[in-house]
Amino acid sequence: MRTRVTVTVDEDAVRAAEDAVAAGRAPSVSAWVASAMSERAHRENLAVVLAEIRAELGPATDEETAWARSVLGL
Repeated sequence: MRTRVTVTVDEDAVRAAEDAVAAGRAPSVSAWVASAMSERAHRENLAVVLAEIRAELGPATDEETAWARSVLGL
C-alpha cells in the first residue's frame, strides 16, 4: 500500500532527486524519496540489531572489525 505525504526538504535534495530521475537512476522523484526513506529505515533497524549484539557479546575485536569492513567494502 502506498500513502501520499507532504514534506518540506532542502532545495539541494530536490535537485539531487531530479538529477537522479534525469539520469535514469530513479523512475520518479517520489520513487527516489521512497527509496531513501526505506534505506534509512533499514539502517536504523540494523543499528538496533547491532546494539543488541554488542550488549549480548560485547564490542567487536579489532580483527572482527577489520573483517567486517573488508566484507562490506568500507
